[in-house]
Amino acid sequence: MEVDEKCLSTADIDDRLKQYYNEGEKIKSDFDFNHLYGSVFVNRNVSLEKIRYFGFDMDYTLAVYKSPVYEELGYNILTKRLVSIGYPKELITNYKYDPTFPVRGLFFDTLYGNLLKVDAHGNIMTCIHGFQVCSSHKVREFYPNKYVLPGEKRYFILNTLFNLPEIYVLAAIIDLFDKVPGYQKKPTGVESKYLRLSYKSIHQDVRESVDWMHNKGILKQITAENPEKYVEMQPHLPVLLNRMHECGRKTFLITNSEYWYTESMMNFLFNSANADKPWKSYFDYIVVDAKKPIFFEEGTAMRCVNEATGALQVGSVTSAAFEKRHTYAGGSSDVFMKMIGAKGKDILYLGDHIFGDILKSKRSCGWRTFLVVPELDREMLVWSQKNDLYLKLKGLERVLEDIYSDYDTENKAPDISCLRKYLANTVETMDRAYGKLGSLFRSGSRQTFFASQAMRFADLYASSFINIINYSLHFLFRAPHQLMPHESAVLDPTAAGFGESHLATAHKFVSAPSTGRDFFCRESNSFSVPLADCKGGVEDEDEDDSTSDNNSDTENSAHDNLNASSAIDNSTDDAAVNTYY
Repeated sequence: MEVDEKCLSTADIDDRLKQYYNEGEKIKSDFDFNHLYGSVFVNRNVSLEKIRYFGFDMDYTLAVYKSPVYEELGYNILTKRLVSIGYPKELITNYKYDPTFPVRGLFFDTLYGNLLKVDAHGNIMTCIHGFQVCSSHKVREFYPNKYVLPGEKRYFILNTLFNLPEIYVLAAIIDLFDKVPGYQKKPTGVESKYLRLSYKSIHQDVRESVDWMHNKGILKQITAENPEKYVEMQPHLPVLLNRMHECGRKTFLITNSEYWYTESMMNFLFNSANADKPWKSYFDYIVVDAKKPIFFEEGTAMRCVNEATGALQVGSVTSAAFEKRHTYAGGSSDVFMKMIGAKGKDILYLGDHIFGDILKSKRSCGWRTFLVVPELDREMLVWSQKNDLYLKLKGLERVLEDIYSDYDTENKAPDISCLRKYLANTVETMDRAYGKLGSLFRSGSRQTFFASQAMRFADLYASSFINIINYSLHFLFRAPHQLMPHESAVLDPTAAGFGESHLATAHKFVSAPSTGRDFFCRESNSFSVPLADCKGGVEDEDEDDSTSDNNSDTENSAHDNLNASSAIDNSTDDAAVNTYY
């Protein structure tokens, strides 16, 4: 296909796109997408037959808080607290919580005050200042490589469902100060005639207010007083736990919540499910105030709880004193496993916190992990309704592929600026179908940092813990096979991104660089040489991230550091450890 030296027009792009995409086409399937609801999805093989212990977190796992009413409650408490310590009262009067804005997995840059959505490699996909989406040019002013390293202390990762009100508060405060008369916007904060307020200090104030809201128990007290309003009922919870016990398995509860709040939530869940016995009878072991993720590290002293008063007894619990169906506080995963006689892979732990529940239990103890993602049902609904946009995006990427496969390096590089805009508009349309900040798991064809952590550390994941009731406790969850690009290319070159022109080039003789290496082909009993490293123009070009997953040299050089820091959460800073749930 001949390539024009001029910019490809929209009509030309549409004409080329017809080869790969028909408007209105959707992914074909032999079954209704609704059949997937209630499913458990698999990243790594897990045999339930080998699981001896099923462990549960409580908040947002067993006790799922109703959205958006619960996030709105948290937002209102936070804004009132911030106004009480000196922030403008317009924060309450001018801003109401909008559930379509926040999404988990964002990074807050405490230097520039930006909310960042990044991909699995640390590349910035979306940058928000207040409620304004920054242009690509503006993003490069802040971040020349459009890249961040999560391990840097200036970035605070907002990974949990409890962070949703916090995300909106941060955006609202920054938006407010951008509009308040008398304040001048600076790169790292705002200034008035008598006052300078940095984005770092704004974040510290918000964090302290969040800690105050949870540690003072205000949010919990309101929730406990009216659980019907704020907590989803789980009618099948007793049935699931009874089935586990009938099959000879043991169950335990490990939560960061205090004993009084755990008692309140569990009584509500089991009473509303018409349980035939007290809630503690459904768990073999109960640990409250666990202080995860510290629980999976050095831990704290494990102390016995006086269930009549909620008071903690003096001294650590010994193995001889450790009893079933009694409540304990604190401790560590090592001590806990010794006391119940379990090894890491004997345990399947179900929780919602990607870091405190899933990553730490996997890396520190080798537990099998089940990530609860309440947003998953909506994500699947939008994906099933809008997957034609994904097919269109794939088609556009094939058009881009064709352009460069036909590109002769002796001629002027093709102008793909129109195609880039077409790609960017398609990605934006796809993202907006999920909400103002897009999907929790992807932007266009790229997965988010949250998605990469979920795939890396969660063996299983689902929208609810109760989905496991749909499977036998002898079931073998098998992960789909994943091929590396070179393996995919051997089995299906076209699907792997090698068009006809690529295949034709592969049969041509290309002189090898002088590497001093010979490659022996066993099948033909002959020697062959490696292909020369011939880079196409798209790799050398400073291209927009919406058209490619390729990282710049700077990004690649930092990739090892990113892998090392992908397990880093905000708990690296003692002040940022959230252990209230």
